[in-house]
Amino acid sequence: MTMDVGARPAGETTTPPRGTAAPAVAPGDARIAPEPLPQGATDAERLAALRERAATRRRSPQRRRRTRRAAILFLALIAPNLLAILVFSYYPALYNIGLSFFDWDFVEPVPEFVGTENYTSLFTDPEFGQVLLNTLVFSAVSVIGSIAGGLLLGSLLATKVPFTGFAQTMAFAPHMLPGAAVGILWLFMFDPNYGLSRWLFSLFGLTSPDWTTTSDWSLWAITIAYTWQRLGFVTVICYTAILDLPGDVYEAAALDGASGWSLFRHMTLPLLRPITFFLSITGIISAAQTFDIISIMTGGGPGTSSSTLSWMVYEEAFKNFDIGRASAAATVLLVILLVITWVQVRHSQKQGADA
Repeated sequence: MTMDVGARPAGETTTPPRGTAAPAVAPGDARIAPEPLPQGATDAERLAALRERAATRRRSPQRRRRTRRAAILFLALIAPNLLAILVFSYYPALYNIGLSFFDWDFVEPVPEFVGTENYTSLFTDPEFGQVLLNTLVFSAVSVIGSIAGGLLLGSLLATKVPFTGFAQTMAFAPHMLPGAAVGILWLFMFDPNYGLSRWLFSLFGLTSPDWTTTSDWSLWAITIAYTWQRLGFVTVICYTAILDLPGDVYEAAALDGASGWSLFRHMTLPLLRPITFFLSITGIISAAQTFDIISIMTGGGPGTSSSTLSWMVYEEAFKNFDIGRASAAATVLLVILLVITWVQVRHSQKQGADA
């Protein structure tokens, strides 16, 4: 009796020869293989067919269930942070904007609606212009000074000078100090009778000015103290960013003869543009909200010579008990920060597009 060599016992599956593609859909598979695209179809027809297939897959029950589960998991994970942002950031900001249209003194049970009267009072007050100018000068000088100093010190630390670790610690230490401690420290340094300022000015035969008690110097006193406090943070950020810059680019520039200031200006600064953008945004926001150093060193005085918008909000709310005016000042500060941030973001995007 002869046996067919191609026959297989019942129930035994056949394995396709090596190099032969497996069938797209196995027998009994619940999935349906997609219909082949029509031969000779135009590009538009093929694109329409592909879109129809994608829409069919999106409408499938299994895909909808997976999408629903992923959405629920995503919402469950972000819910705590989202709730905290809404409760502690957005709601207070919106509530503050609402209070700026009312007159309230913390005593009356119901605030009185006054419309835009608080804003009119602010913008017609000559002292508000001085406070606004102080805020802009304080923020601009402290941010520019800290970034310039941080880039310089970060570049020096990146050259592997001796005791780099100790220098990093000392550079970052001021940032770890509370603002009140920084204010007290600089009060002693600016003391015209016993402080470091008296000794430095005496080296040149000059008399130390009364930094914190005269209107000509009080704003510069708090600006110097705040810049010194932020300098350590900026230095460490710049130092870390410089270490992450591509070394082969510097090697190629060195072979072309670039060195020193030319290398720093044309290579380091452009590569650090995202870092300086981040530092400028966070620096402006932080400087505009500075309170503790002003409270310890000058109290906003003499007069309004060192008063900023953040200090004005405190005075109007907790000294004058004018909540509506304080809320209006806080709203003006919020709008200024939003505008500055928007301008910087647009400028950064434009530079990135040009590059």
